[in-house]
Amino acid sequence: MSVRVIHAHGEAVTVTAAGGTEILRYVYRPDPEPFESRKPYAHPVRTLAGRTVTGYRPNDHRWHKGLQMTASHLSGQNFWGGNSYVHGRGYLPLPERVGSMRHEGFSAFEAGEDRFDCTEDLTWVAHGGAEWAREERGLSVHSVDEEAGAWVLDWSIRLTNLRDVPLEFGSPTTAGREMAGYTGLQWRGPRDFTGGRVLAPDSDADAARLMGTQSPWLAFTAEHDEHDGHSTLVFAHAPENLDERSAVHASHWFVRAEPIPSVAFSWAFFEEFALPPGDSFAYRYRIVVADGAWDRDRVGAHLEGVPW
Repeated sequence: MSVRVIHAHGEAVTVTAAGGTEILRYVYRPDPEPFESRKPYAHPVRTLAGRTVTGYRPNDHRWHKGLQMTASHLSGQNFWGGNSYVHGRGYLPLPERVGSMRHEGFSAFEAGEDRFDCTEDLTWVAHGGAEWAREERGLSVHSVDEEAGAWVLDWSIRLTNLRDVPLEFGSPTTAGREMAGYTGLQWRGPRDFTGGRVLAPDSDADAARLMGTQSPWLAFTAEHDEHDGHSTLVFAHAPENLDERSAVHASHWFVRAEPIPSVAFSWAFFEEFALPPGDSFAYRYRIVVADGAWDRDRVGAHLEGVPW
């Protein structure tokens, strides 16, 4: 199926499927509130049938915005947004800790007949204005399959330390809060995804028991309000992410179905890691956006049919 790409320069990129549904809006002009950690995000993300599968500024966490790259604990700064976790004191509003990600431009931008690929250059900026890291972000929309009712978004990151000291990556769990190791690429679902079903390969565990686990993929399916039917999102690692020989640090799932629907590819769930000055790390991720309530077998078969 073909796609159409519209670039509103300085604002956002939208991708529309042949049937007329806008399936992705990637906003790179950040929202104005610094406390929410100003950075690009993808919202709305929709299925081919037009069902919205991302939430934006929910009243419980205004800094949750669709699908976005985050770092909750980074050398004392918060590139997640909102309150910062401090062990023994809980979550505190510490605006002096909240950093931002600045869009510098697109070094590659290609809209083909059936896919869209771009490379975005960003700078991670600490609250005081110091430039801490350079990011090369890749976004690809492809494998738009009307028969399967699904399309694929690939999201990659290559991050380089610009400081003369190591960048130390952590999470609320590494700071002392049990089983709250959120950081990295994070998805916030819409309100009607609350209480949805979470699936992993070779496991019958629910979301609560999958928290902090490792697997090649995780799927989240829920029934919509207003519209009859379900939607499914599949979050998948590129093979090298889980290869101990090549991954910079072990990844674990942050996943909740209640009280809020959220999934993150956490790169520092249980343990901190340091990125030396001038060094880089890279990850690649895949999100399948599908209509219907997919089961484990269908998820596995679809992933096998879309090679990296």
